[in-house]
Amino acid sequence: MNAELTFLNALQALRTPALDGVMRFFTHLGDSGFVWLALTALLLAFRRTRRAGWVLAAALLFDAVLCNILLKPMVGRIRPCDVLTEVELLIPRPEDFSFPSGHTLSSTIAATILAKTDRRFGYAAISLAVLIALSRLYLYVHFPSDVLAAAVLGVVIGELVFRYGNRLLDRHKLLTVN
Repeated sequence: MNAELTFLNALQALRTPALDGVMRFFTHLGDSGFVWLALTALLLAFRRTRRAGWVLAAALLFDAVLCNILLKPMVGRIRPCDVLTEVELLIPRPEDFSFPSGHTLSSTIAATILAKTDRRFGYAAISLAVLIALSRLYLYVHFPSDVLAAAVLGVVIGELVFRYGNRLLDRHKLLTVN
């Protein structure tokens, strides 16, 4: 058995009803980027945070295309729950491929942008992103390398979109706050 499955199986030994509920809660916050899309809408609603909202919206759109349309089908990695089918899943089996973890990718992108925008938002977003990523491992729907690759890619994308998205907005004098 490979090291990734050994690690995931060790996590299964930690399962308790309370922890099962906590992990389901955090994973559902990340379903379809729900929490990050809701936060983007909130940021867009206020003039003071609108710029951050537009940058986050652009990053999440880029994430959706890169992760779900390009990378997952191109890599085509099956999920750990498809390798060891005897593991009881606590959530419905995801229908798409495993690599990279979309929950982790969108969470890390959002946390990176929010940390660069406002540290107070950033610390909370980073904590939430970590919990969402861990939930995907605990729930046996991603390999650790799916989550790790998504986290690294998320930081890179978040940094790039933050930097170049803000430059683009500045260049075109869009969304200046007075």
